[in-house]
Amino acid sequence: MADGATTATFLAVIGGASLLAVTARRLHASDRLPSLEGWALADRSLGPVWTWFLLGGTIFTAYTFTAVPGLAYGNGAPAFFAVPYTVIVCPIAFVLLSRLWEVARRHGYVTAADFVRGRYGSPSLALVVALTGILATMPYLALQLLGIRAVLTAGGVYPRSAAGDLVMVALFAGLAVATYRHGLRAPTVISALKAVAVFVSLTAVTWLVLERIGGPGRVFDGAAQKLGTPALLLSPAQQPAYATLALGSALALLMYPHVLTAGFAADGPRTLRKVSVALPAWTGLLALFGFLGIAALATGVRAPKGGAEAAVPMLVDRLMPGPLAGLVFGAITVGALVPAAVMSIAAATSFVRNVYVEYVHPTATPKRQVRIAKAVSLTAKLGAAAFVFGLRDQDAINLQLLGGVWILQIFPAVAVGLFTGRLHPRALLSGWGVGMASGTYLVVREGFSSIVPLGSGPLETYAGLAALLLNLIVAAAGTAVAERLGAPRGADLTDLPSRLSVRRSPETGAIRP
Repeated sequence: MADGATTATFLAVIGGASLLAVTARRLHASDRLPSLEGWALADRSLGPVWTWFLLGGTIFTAYTFTAVPGLAYGNGAPAFFAVPYTVIVCPIAFVLLSRLWEVARRHGYVTAADFVRGRYGSPSLALVVALTGILATMPYLALQLLGIRAVLTAGGVYPRSAAGDLVMVALFAGLAVATYRHGLRAPTVISALKAVAVFVSLTAVTWLVLERIGGPGRVFDGAAQKLGTPALLLSPAQQPAYATLALGSALALLMYPHVLTAGFAADGPRTLRKVSVALPAWTGLLALFGFLGIAALATGVRAPKGGAEAAVPMLVDRLMPGPLAGLVFGAITVGALVPAAVMSIAAATSFVRNVYVEYVHPTATPKRQVRIAKAVSLTAKLGAAAFVFGLRDQDAINLQLLGGVWILQIFPAVAVGLFTGRLHPRALLSGWGVGMASGTYLVVREGFSSIVPLGSGPLETYAGLAALLLNLIVAAAGTAVAERLGAPRGADLTDLPSRLSVRRSPETGAIRP
């Protein structure tokens, strides 16, 4: 059980987050009439610093900061796929987010499905893109609550029985109210506290661990004795799985609605390019969390069976003085609130723009759209809380594994569509269907493992990337057939070139798409 100093510091961090949320309306306050763009995207007004806080705080979730060290604690080297994966994301974001922002701003798009609707003139394709995003986001939202519960339980801050559930509900209720009133501005201001708290607390924890154990070499030596030296290094058979999981996860991450929502809130493509260059600072944090998983193993921390994500909180509780432990637990909790808020906003926005307005109420006023989005956002949070309290933790984890495979199947329509409109919308729909079915089958067949055998040999690969390859093959083949048959396609309203071309900037001579 946590001591009074731990609990007091934890509550101080959470209280600070609540106070910041109250001030969210002052962040780039606008006198414009209520609109979905204002509520969900903060009027596209965030500069480089705020965008770095928000995008980093959205991508690097609390569950990431517990799952990666938990995986390192139980499996060693394979856990560190998250480090190259989050590095690969940065150059992809540099190109994709800035280009997508320009098109979205020009045409007033708020979601990726809006872009797909305009690019291909296909309501059906836009609908599946929106629904896939919502479907993949909901278990991810639930995992933020699981991350909070795992951390607080391991640290002794989470009360037993119904009292603990009330603490969780209270934390989420404050977030829900702030998000309902201020939209994306609420998680934006909280993300600043998240960054400061996580950077400060993790630096202190890492320094103290190294001082207590005696340097990185002794940490890895101690872990090798308990886990086995081969587990701290990738075997040749593990390398394809490691590489494809890193690449596939990077491609999938930028398709999630909450990441695109955070990107669309920037004030321009130049801001997004600056932020993409600076994002690896967050990756350094992730690497340190993975290192703490190894340190927990070296120091003999015994996480409960099936609960390896509790290893680092248990290490913190063992080694850290009360105030510092409370700061760590508070930082990780705030770390869950930011992405949870953005996820609920993104899911609500996708529903309103691409389901409600498209199929239910085409003449809905901007004010009504905001009102519906607020209600859906609140419902999403309540649904996530009910999911966590009503089902096993493993159910949410399994659905999240599937969510990563599913969201990757919209990559051809969104990312490829930014550079060429040659793919036929019906072919993209067929490819999406094949990718969803094959990816789901592969994951379920392997007992909800996203790593599947590559052929009949010992090598393995990421199921999402295998499904994406099938998706692209079907889309390309279907486009060739549709063109031969002269199948009609919708009008392209995006002003983008219909095929990939290369131009040179008249100012710098640099090559650009």
